[in-house]
Amino acid sequence: MTVRTLHPQALTAEAFAPYGQVVQARAGASGRAINAGTTERFDLVDDLQLHAAGGRATLALFRAQARRFPLPLREMERHALGSQSFVPLGARRFVLAVAPAGDPPGAGDLAAFLSDGLQGVVLAPGTWHHALLAVDAGDFVVIERAGAAVDCDLHALAVPALLALAPG
Repeated sequence: MTVRTLHPQALTAEAFAPYGQVVQARAGASGRAINAGTTERFDLVDDLQLHAAGGRATLALFRAQARRFPLPLREMERHALGSQSFVPLGARRFVLAVAPAGDPPGAGDLAAFLSDGLQGVVLAPGTWHHALLAVDAGDFVVIERAGAAVDCDLHALAVPALLALAPG
């Protein structure tokens, strides 16, 4: 069994589209003035999927420790009933290790993306992903589904993948 090494690619809306949406104010995007013109509002995501099976939206703060890389990835999770959003506070970089929704993934199904710390994501329902992988310790706002129905499936990878960051 050969261990696959993953090197994260830059997080872009196009590359991440099979797994969900990138959350960021786009360069050149125009917002709308609110609060008597003292604030500009940018609507970033308008279709969070959180209400299946009687679910409701929750807003949480995750305080993450920085991970040490290279890091073996041994387990993936998914939330089939709702989307899950991660938005870093204070320019905290993080890595997303993901696999398409559907059958439980193997190491060869994984992709990795590096947020520049100004980007967040909305994972589509059913997208397989690793638990939060903070490059920089800090706080993350998480919006996810809560409800009576348990919505977290775990899957142990038969062969771990090794997540390595590029030098620099």
